[in-house]
Amino acid sequence: MRTSQREMTREAQRIRVRSDRRKYGKMVTIVDGLDEVDTQKIAKDLRQKLACGGTVRNAKIELQGDHVNKIKDILMDMGFSEGMIDISI
Repeated sequence: MRTSQREMTREAQRIRVRSDRRKYGKMVTIVDGLDEVDTQKIAKDLRQKLACGGTVRNAKIELQGDHVNKIKDILMDMGFSEGMIDISI
């Protein structure tokens, strides 16, 4: 994929970020709506920048901990458009 196609794909995404409470009261941040991008690479970058663990399941990125407030700035630094990132608290 050419660079201009990647940029258009990233700007056309509708990304949803939300937190969820899991077993034993653990908080998990879920990022979904990432289509046609390398979710493994994005998950790796997010884990490194947020200093947390996480995984990719069913095209959703699950990060350990509540990172909803920090993730929008990081995704914008990665090239995603601010208007396409929906935050649910």
